[in-house]
Amino acid sequence: MTKPATSAERPSPTRSPRHARGPAPTLHDVAREAGVSLATASRVLNGSERRVAESFRERVESAAEKLGYTANVSAQSIARGTSPVIALLVADIADPYFGLIASGVARGADEEGLVVTIAITERDQAREARIVRALRGQRPRGLILAASRTQEPTETETAQELAEFVRLGGRVVAFGPDGEGERRIEIDNRSGAEALGRRMAELGYRSAIALGAAAGVRTSDDRLGGFHAGFEAAGGAVESVRRGDFRRESGAAQMREALVDGIEPGTLIFAISDVVALGAMSAIRESGREVGSDIAVCGFDDVPASSDATPRLTTVRVPLSEVGYQAFRATVDAEWEQAPLPLEIIVRDSTPGITR
Repeated sequence: MTKPATSAERPSPTRSPRHARGPAPTLHDVAREAGVSLATASRVLNGSERRVAESFRERVESAAEKLGYTANVSAQSIARGTSPVIALLVADIADPYFGLIASGVARGADEEGLVVTIAITERDQAREARIVRALRGQRPRGLILAASRTQEPTETETAQELAEFVRLGGRVVAFGPDGEGERRIEIDNRSGAEALGRRMAELGYRSAIALGAAAGVRTSDDRLGGFHAGFEAAGGAVESVRRGDFRRESGAAQMREALVDGIEPGTLIFAISDVVALGAMSAIRESGREVGSDIAVCGFDDVPASSDATPRLTTVRVPLSEVGYQAFRATVDAEWEQAPLPLEIIVRDSTPGITR
């Protein structure tokens, strides 16, 4: 009868170097495994612009795969001055506006073999300054400031952090006509909202309530100002402007307050974003009123939920994924000029019009 093997006698399970425990494989290990010099291994794995023979490249890449080697991004950053990272700063990652912009940035980064890291500013300049300082230590190649900014000059601390970021070789791309850095992404919010205001007046609306963000937030101010100009030029009147922020909850809260004050049938609600408009629509339904034939609602951006809502939301279509892609190109291209961003008025069931 064969005795069972003791633990000392049992053969150890075979492990591939990729999964073996112990110190992480180094570039020296890869070079030794591939039978090449350390310099050649470094050129292949660290993205050097110097050409390496294809046979050597294949040997190095095969050795790195076998050993489970991963390049040290921090070391690369020090050597090159920048890391293969694009930093995207947004106000609220839950807002589909920023999600669509991020998708465009990610598309561009994928084309170039780069990585996108996202940070949330909550439109707080002190928080923004802290984030830029932290990111500066990681030396990303570019920094995209996508969050809407206020009309006030950038705080000295933020400006200093951005200037230092540029000095170290990074590039800043900001949204808005007076953003930081030499390259800016501009969405013509004012003209888009003005065209929407005119179109709503053409549909017969004569009285409107606007739901905006705090005074001084550029995107909100531009959209409110444009809608006011277009609507009144075509015979309408904006009766009041209610202030909150860009969240869905804010749209619902502003709408509830307006309903308590009383809203006549046939009134139009203009919200500075689709997210705010969708919140307003939910509050209207909660009150027992009807969206569309009773209280009309329109927004701005054309996020995917706008066409799924009931009724479907009238809005201004902004090519947000393309906006993000252009922002990415602005961070990496030596020569760059922003391409036109056409805005389109999309009339849907939430504004059926008034027959007079």
